[in-house]
Amino acid sequence: MSFLFAFLSEYSIFLAKTATIVIAILVILVALFALKTKARLQSKPTLHIEKINEQYEDMQDEVNDVIQSKAEKKAAKAKKKQEAKEKKSADKKEVTPKRLFVLQFHGDMQASAVTSLREEITAILLTAKSQDEVLLCLESAGGVVHGYGLAASQLQRLRDAKIPLTVSIDKVAASGGYMMACVADKIIAAPFAIIGSIGVIAQLPNVHRLLQKNHIDFEQITAGEYKRTLTIFGENTKAGREKLQSEVDEMHELFKTFVKTHRAVISIDAVATGEHWFAIQTLDKKLVDLLQTSDDYLMQQKDHFDIYEMEYKIQQSFLKRVMDRMQHKMATL
Repeated sequence: MSFLFAFLSEYSIFLAKTATIVIAILVILVALFALKTKARLQSKPTLHIEKINEQYEDMQDEVNDVIQSKAEKKAAKAKKKQEAKEKKSADKKEVTPKRLFVLQFHGDMQASAVTSLREEITAILLTAKSQDEVLLCLESAGGVVHGYGLAASQLQRLRDAKIPLTVSIDKVAASGGYMMACVADKIIAAPFAIIGSIGVIAQLPNVHRLLQKNHIDFEQITAGEYKRTLTIFGENTKAGREKLQSEVDEMHELFKTFVKTHRAVISIDAVATGEHWFAIQTLDKKLVDLLQTSDDYLMQQKDHFDIYEMEYKIQQSFLKRVMDRMQHKMATL
């Protein structure tokens, strides 16, 4: 009898341990599944739209609640009541409010933000009316021609649809960044924002002599006389340099023509020297239209438009975020 009791006792303990292990495994599997599902949902691109008029109203109410006298609060309350009444009356008349869509473009060398920009502009074009406007808050020191060319073409879609476009530059819009900005109906900039750099650059190191010194051969086989002009490892030739120079000159002419087409008021030869200036120096050069920050512009428009901030978010992998940060750091050195 005691033997049976001992057996049942040990067997119960074994079952308890087994059940504990099984439960632990199930918990881990459920947790992994939940994390995978969450990651999949987060990686799905989403369009975020937020009306920001209320943010200004909430901020105003918060400040006034502290600094206003009782009489001022009473008058403000009556004014707000009257405005709400007028808005309700306008709603009954089915007056379509004007809308201002606010987009952000933070450019890197590859103009990778164009992936989101094209979706945001498509969303706007699906709903916007001619009375609406778009404000693009642009920050970019430029980068590859094809990337910024595509970004500028996306903005051209708004112009073609007759949707007024304002570009605001608070810090920098140079080279490819200015290629984007010049598409706008109006360019505003903070006084010390960096503007211009209408030029083209091509550069690469060459380690041919180092390889030659260490008796290392480099072989390169091409088809087509100018398949490769300059190279990192091989010996560069005068003909290759001249060909690359002609290609750079050609790109520069295309850049100048593009800017001149969109901003006819510019004396293009005077500003297409590759130089950049502070915005305060560019008013007479017609590179910008007005010295103003994006904050001031939005403050001016908040009583005339329903303002919507739009962002098409694409969840990036951890490695991609790290690489982008390293690229940004290297670009700012």
